[in-house]
Formats: sequence, C-alpha cells, structure tokens
Amino acid sequence: MATSGLDLAIISKRMEGVARKMQNTLLRTARSGVINTGRDFSCCVLTADCELVAAAESLPIHVMAGPDQMAESMKAFHPVLARGDAFLHNSPYHGCSHAADLSVLVPVMDDDGRHRFTVLAKAHQADIGNAIPTTYHAAARDVYEEGALIFAATRVQRDYRDNDDIIRMCEMRIRSPEQWRGDYLASLGSARVGERELIALAGEMGWDRLDAMVSDWFDYSERRMALAVGSLPAGTATGETRHDPFPGTPEDGIPIKAEIDVRPDEGRISIDLTNNVDCLPNGLNLSEACARTAAMVGTFNSLGLTVPTNAGSFRCLDVLLRENCVVGIPCHPTSCSVATQNVADRLTNAVHLAFANLADGYGMAEIGGVQTAAQAVISGHEEKRGGRPFVDQLILGDTLGAGSPRADGWLAMITTGTAGMSFFDSVEVDELRHPVLVTERRLVPDHEGTGTFRGAPASQVSFSAHGARLEVLYQSDGTVFPALGARGGGAGGPAENYVTRRDGVREKADGWATLTLDEGDGVTGISPGGGGYGPAMARDPRRVAHDVAEGYVSRNRARQVYGVVIDEDGVVDADATGVIRSESQVQARP
Repeated sequence: MATSGLDLAIISKRMEGVARKMQNTLLRTARSGVINTGRDFSCCVLTADCELVAAAESLPIHVMAGPDQMAESMKAFHPVLARGDAFLHNSPYHGCSHAADLSVLVPVMDDDGRHRFTVLAKAHQADIGNAIPTTYHAAARDVYEEGALIFAATRVQRDYRDNDDIIRMCEMRIRSPEQWRGDYLASLGSARVGERELIALAGEMGWDRLDAMVSDWFDYSERRMALAVGSLPAGTATGETRHDPFPGTPEDGIPIKAEIDVRPDEGRISIDLTNNVDCLPNGLNLSEACARTAAMVGTFNSLGLTVPTNAGSFRCLDVLLRENCVVGIPCHPTSCSVATQNVADRLTNAVHLAFANLADGYGMAEIGGVQTAAQAVISGHEEKRGGRPFVDQLILGDTLGAGSPRADGWLAMITTGTAGMSFFDSVEVDELRHPVLVTERRLVPDHEGTGTFRGAPASQVSFSAHGARLEVLYQSDGTVFPALGARGGGAGGPAENYVTRRDGVREKADGWATLTLDEGDGVTGISPGGGGYGPAMARDPRRVAHDVAEGYVSRNRARQVYGVVIDEDGVVDADATGVIRSESQVQARP
C-alpha cells in the first residue's frame, strides 16, 4: 500500500505524540528540580536500525545525534534483546552527550520477539557521583578525576524487574539517593509509556505498515531538506569564535572554528570541524554526540527551516570530525563532563557565524555563553530537615539570545543547545525546596549586542544562603570573550559574577568558581548579552522606541548607538533621527 501525504502527516504526529507522552510522564514524576522545573530532559523514538524518528519538544543537544549511537551500543553489547529489558546509558564514549545525562533505553519488541523500535528517556541528573557535588566538573583532568558513574548500555531491567545490584551501586554513590531513585523511576516510567504507546500504535496499523510509513517519512524529510539546501547560495565560509581561558586551556582560551561547504546542486552541506585543537586536560571536551549535534543545531538555526528534524533530513548533512579533538571524537579517559554546553555552545555559534559570512540574510550572531552563578549547582545539608543532604542545579537566569536576519534575540535561551526548550525555575519553588533566598531577578539594560536585530539583554540574578551553608559551583563563559555580532552587529555585554558577604562587602568572583556561602552570604550572576545582527543604525526606530519603553535600552544608548532620538513621551523624533542617521552614513563613507 502506497503511503499518501495524509499518511505521512498522521505518522509524524502520532510518533511525536508518543515522545510527548513520554515527556509528560517524566516532567510530572521526576523529583529533582533540574528535571521537573528546569525541564532538562528529552525523550525520543528510534527505529530498530537506530535512526531518529521523533523527539517532540526535546532539547536539541540531547537528541539530534547520539541516541542513534546509544541504540547501536545497546544492540552491540546485547545481541539478544527481549521484551521487558531496559538499559542505563550515559557513556560519552558510546553515544551519550555527557555522563550527567543518564538515559534509559527500552527495546520495543513485537509478539514474536522481533526488535521493532527503541525508546529513549534522557534526564540530566542533579548528581551522578562526581568527585565534587556537581554534574559539571569542568576542571576534571580525566574521567577518573571526574568521578562519575559511567554506564555503557548496562542492563538495569530484565522481564520488567530491576537489577537491584545496579540500583544499590547508584544509591551508594549519589549524595541524595532518594532523589536519584525518584528520577530513575520517572525515566524508566517514561520509557515504558513509550513502549506501551508504540505497541498500541502497531496494534492499529500493523508493525510492517508502521515500518514502511516511517521509511517513507524519512525519504520525504530528505527531499524537503535537499530542496531547502538547494535554495542557498553555493560556496564555502568559515566561522570562528573563542571560549574563555580556563584551567587546562591555552592562556588565550579555546579557539573554535567551523568551515562549511554548501552545495545546492547536490542538496548537501558539509561542516568541517577537524581544524581545531586537540582534547584538553579538563572537562570542556565534547563527546562525539555533542560535536555532531552542536554543528547540526547551528545549521538548522542558521537556515530557519521548517524541515522535519529526523534521520531523513540529517542525510543531507556531513559533519567531519577527527579523533582526540576538543570538538571531535574523544578517546577514553578524556573528560567530557561539560560537553553539552560551553564549548558546544561556542561550536554552534561558529556555525552561525560561518553561515552569516556566506551571505547576508543567513546565519545568526553569537548566542551568549553559559553558565553564570544564576545556573549554579548548589549542595549541602539542611539543618531544619535533620541534616538532609541536597544537591540540585538552579536555572534562575541567563537570557543569551542572538540576533538573526529576521528577529531579535530570545530572552529565554538559557543555553544554545537547549534552544529555549529548558525552562527558568520558579523562584518560589526553589525557595521552598532548598535553603536559598532569591533577592533579585531582572534584566540589565544596555548589555544587548546592538544591531538591525539586537541580541537579548543580560539578566541579573542574586540569591543567598538561607538556613544552611551552601556549596555553589558554576563555570561561566563570556566574561573574557563576549558574544560576537554578525554582518556589522555589535558584541553583547560580558558575563559577570559576584559574591556579597553578609557584612555587605561585594567581591568579584572568577568566571569559574567553587564558593562556600554561609548564612546571609549571596552570589550574583550577570549573563552575557547576545550578539547583534546587521548595523545598529539600520534598526527600525519603532523597535528602538519599544526597547526604550521596556527598559532594555536607555534613551542615551538609543541616540548614540542606534541614532534614534526618543522624546520625553517615548515617541520617536523622526526629524532628529533622520539627521543623526544621515550624518552617520556620511561619516561611514570611505
């Protein structure tokens, strides 16, 4: 039976529906705030041949590449699969993004015992057994110093029953074992929901018909992607950026380069990442999954396409990597503890800039760097609850969005790799759960990257210890090298971090820090502003007036940088604006 266009629309939505039901289960049942409030998790469906079918509203850095390799590892390590199996997987050497993203894979079997699909639920852990109380051990010189529990497709269930030895192993290494167990059960339940839904779907359509429709969906997606690439200008271009200096990096930071080759006549794009430095003795190295995904995210962001995001459209992209490269394929025991952000975000930005350099109207500026103290991991023992240990990641701030050829930067990007799909924490919920008091969360004016389309303004978040001593760990980027603009746009403001002691003394903190806060001590994180796209003097004066009204931009900056005069009533003075902009054009002529 031929697959019609209506069939393709139905199968795509039904498969996305499976992933959404998995996500809803995980969101509503997980215990740690980073999952059930920050929404740092993803769910997806793969074919038995390990190709991505659907990921719904997952975080791109989790799923665009990597789940395919994880499923391949499951099959390689366990050639005989059975209904009722489940596997723990977080090995960055076997397809996972980084050790913190503990995943549950479940093979979906038909009644004859044939493997038909794989479902995957991936959730960022508040604690994965690292040597220090954070899942981002950026200073770890190797995986041994990192200290995380590593599972390479390890069977945790057979016949729907837990391997209690594995569970006990985890609970003995996790600082808050009850929280971890709740998150494990949530992930497992999510995967089982996906299994159940696919079996029900096959009951309606038949397994073979379902396979055929998915195959046709891939072919359609490939054709859509090839047509989209065919509309681009042909050529090659390079984008370059730089991560801030950090322990274990060169003194001038980490240079990141992406070289793109667009071949519209073939409907293909190559992204060459091989011309980058070797792996470094710290946790900033990318896993292969994150290197591939970061390049793909930059490509999809730059094109602004509505092409389906699945294995079919991915066939048009070639991501070239090399072994032992900071944005390539790491070799054990290289640490990839922070692989989902920092360098990954800079790599995506390098791809943005490469497309912007290819031609006007393409690409994006740089999204701001992460992770200020506003996204710190906090830990300690809460006295009023009997010394109960706690560890969690806060996601209270970091705006970061970059200007593009058609839009201003998002105010809630949070990280480049999450693409705005992770959520800011509720202040009230964080204060209920943990011994913290959030004293401010606001936007900072005049920190945006200026442009025809501006970057997002910075955010400023402050919180203090309230009822316990806090250990606060973060590793921010963008304090030394702010987000770059594109096509004449300006750079965003730099990141900043501060500690305020209870006696009122304020000290500037390093971009990377492990801080101890006693009762009343506080910490502040100011995110980088996103880079701008296009000349600031070409920005629509009405947009500038809106920015002034919203408090994103001061009236003085509007006049000096954008050439827009705003009167006391917030109205654009068209005549004065025209004079300033005309004079600017005269001065800009060679």
